[in-house]
Amino acid sequence: MAALVDPFEDLPLRDELRGLTPYGAPQLDVPVRLNTNENPYPVPDAVADSIEKSLRGLVRELHRYPDRDALALREDLANYVGHGMTAANVWAGSGSNEVQQQSLLAFGGHGRTAMGFMPSYSMHSMLAKATGTGWMDGHRTREFHLGPEQVKAQVRVFQPDVVFLCAPNNPTGNAITLETVEAAASETSGVVIVDEAYFEFGREGTRSAVELISRFPRLLVTRTMSKAFGLAGARVGYVVGRPHAIEYLQVVRMPYNLSSLAQAVARAALAHASTFLTQVEAIKAQRDRIVAGLRELGLSVVDSDANFVLFGGFRDEKAVWQFLLDRGVLVRDVGIGSHLRVSAGTPDETDVFLQAMGQLPDGI
Repeated sequence: MAALVDPFEDLPLRDELRGLTPYGAPQLDVPVRLNTNENPYPVPDAVADSIEKSLRGLVRELHRYPDRDALALREDLANYVGHGMTAANVWAGSGSNEVQQQSLLAFGGHGRTAMGFMPSYSMHSMLAKATGTGWMDGHRTREFHLGPEQVKAQVRVFQPDVVFLCAPNNPTGNAITLETVEAAASETSGVVIVDEAYFEFGREGTRSAVELISRFPRLLVTRTMSKAFGLAGARVGYVVGRPHAIEYLQVVRMPYNLSSLAQAVARAALAHASTFLTQVEAIKAQRDRIVAGLRELGLSVVDSDANFVLFGGFRDEKAVWQFLLDRGVLVRDVGIGSHLRVSAGTPDETDVFLQAMGQLPDGI
C-alpha cells in the first residue's frame, strides 16, 4: 500500500522565505525584564481614565467599521510632530512596522532592492523579504558609527531603491546626524525611510529628520507610540512624509487597518503628551545611570540616544546573558559578538541590573 502523503508537509513557500524564523524576543517570567525596550512604567492614572472614558463611548459602536482614514488621529499626530506638518503629511498603522511594510509594498517589491546599515533593526530586512524586495547589507564602522560620507559612498555604488536609516539606531542606540540623512536623500533616486522609533529619548540637541521633508520629497520618517508613550499593547505607529507619498501608502494599506479602539487610545494618550514626556526624562536618567555604571565596571558602552544601552567586552556574551537570567534579570542577546543590550527600566530595576553586573565573574 502506498504511503499517505500529507499535502501540507511541503508547502510551496517562496524560496526567499525558507529558513527564516518569526521575529521575536524571549518572553520569560522574571522579576526584571529589560530585553524589549518597553516603557517600564504603566499608563498613568489620569491617562488611563481618559482612555477608559473614550473607549466607553465606542463599545456600542463596534458593529461599525472605524474611520478608515483615521483623520482625527492623523491631525493629532501632526500637531504632536510639529514642523508645519498636517494630517495630509501623516499616515497611521498598527505599529511602525506596518507603515514600513506599506512603504516597501509601495516603493519596493520585485526587482527592487532595499539597503540598511548593519548592525541595525533586523525587521527591516525581514520586511523587505516578506514584500519581495531584495536586500543588501550596508556597513558601519567597528564602533557602530555611520556618517555622511559612508552613506553617500555606499548608496552611490549600490543605488538601492529604498534606504533604511535608524535614528537612533537599534540595537546600538547611537544617533545619526541630519547631514547623514541628507547624504542618503541626495545620493539616491529612491526612497529614504528614517526609523525614529526612539526619537523622544534623544539627548539634548537631537534633531528629527522630519525637518528635512520640505526639501526631500522622497523622505519618509516612521515613529511609534509603543516606546515613549508606553502603548506597546495598543499597536499604533505612524509615518510622516510629503502628501503625495502618504497617498501612495494608502493604496497598499489593508482596509480599516487601525481599529476604532486603537485610534481612540492613541488620541487620548496624545492629549497627555506632556505626561509621557516627563516619564521619558525619568527613563533617560536611568539610561545614563546604566551607561555610567557599566563604564565604571570597565566595560565598553556605546553612547545611547535611545531607551536602551549596548554594552560589551565579554569573552562569552551568552554566558553573561545566562548569568544575569539566573539572577532574575532578562536582557537581550542581539547577535553582536561579545555584546548584549539592556533596556532602561525603573530605578529599582537599574539597581538590580547594575548589582548583578558588579558580581560578574572575571574572565567571562
